[in-house]
Amino acid sequence: MPVTGRTGLAGFTDLVLESGYVFEELHIAYETFGTLNAACTNAVLIEHALTGDAHVTSGVAEPATAEHPSSFAPGWWEEVIGPGRPIDTDEFFVVCANALGGCNGSTGPTTIHADGLPYGSRFPALTVRDLVTAELALTDRLGIESWHAVIGGSMGGARALEFALLAPERVRKATVLAAPAYSDADQIAWAHTQIQAIALDPDYCGGDYSALGRFPAAGLGLARQIAHLTYRNDVELNQRFANAHQFPRPAGAPDTYYSIQSYLDHQARKLVHRFDAESYRVLTAALRDHDVRRGRHSDLAEALAGARSEFQVIGISTDRLYPPAQVAELAAALPGTVTHHTIESWAGHDGFLTEGQKVGRLVRGFLED
Repeated sequence: MPVTGRTGLAGFTDLVLESGYVFEELHIAYETFGTLNAACTNAVLIEHALTGDAHVTSGVAEPATAEHPSSFAPGWWEEVIGPGRPIDTDEFFVVCANALGGCNGSTGPTTIHADGLPYGSRFPALTVRDLVTAELALTDRLGIESWHAVIGGSMGGARALEFALLAPERVRKATVLAAPAYSDADQIAWAHTQIQAIALDPDYCGGDYSALGRFPAAGLGLARQIAHLTYRNDVELNQRFANAHQFPRPAGAPDTYYSIQSYLDHQARKLVHRFDAESYRVLTAALRDHDVRRGRHSDLAEALAGARSEFQVIGISTDRLYPPAQVAELAAALPGTVTHHTIESWAGHDGFLTEGQKVGRLVRGFLED
């Protein structure tokens, strides 16, 4: 398999957030796959989800990291991106950046501040627009005048939508997958419970746990369990687990330890081992506050009127985090050329990740159209 990928770390100064906070210095980590053509017309930006990262597919040559020790470690969208795949890296120059505020190389709460201590609680609140502002700076650094497409699911879908609104002349096509135009009361409530789970952990220490050598593992794990219930759906969970007890039962587990409990505990452990709690809180709050109407217009269609891209909007039939009706509302309000699809899936919100073949077919057709 030929090596087609590269890692990068871009440094910037004086990036201004919506709040007015100024990052005197920040870094955005990213990965690229394929080759940018001479006309710079084949660039595709992939936007990852809340706890995702830039490693969308295998093939990064160097350097290897603890998270991806193998040069060819599989990425999180392996079925969709790569040589000969729907987003073909032999045809497109694919870029994915780690979100500002995350914990996979870009500046975030665990980054060391100028005073020698982690940012911790001093890390500023972010908005989805702030994440896009950082990605626009990266766009300039890479010498890309406009993206052939910006594609994202979940939080990545919110970023793709905001990118097309903040820089309409720089996005020819945008795919918004399993994401809405704004967070509603239900989504705000789910985010609130996750943030509270982290904040109430005694080891959270107001967000300054890193400087104290502590980590709110229990709070982050509980937040992940809450979130995971919104990523799947009741029909799937009942089919997989029903009310069966876990066997064999782990040491120390109660007699009434159910299979679904074991599954959620497993999901919690996986995230705790790879993600930072304060990054989770900061990014969850940013997605909670996502609303394209804010500062534009109270009417959704009017708020979206400045978009100039061709849009593809995709919902998941069993998504209970961002239900199909909410995704359809976005599609109906967008101006210009819009295609709207609903993918049939048993997997719930996570269908944007697990239904690679279905997603890939739709995205490939959109890129070629």
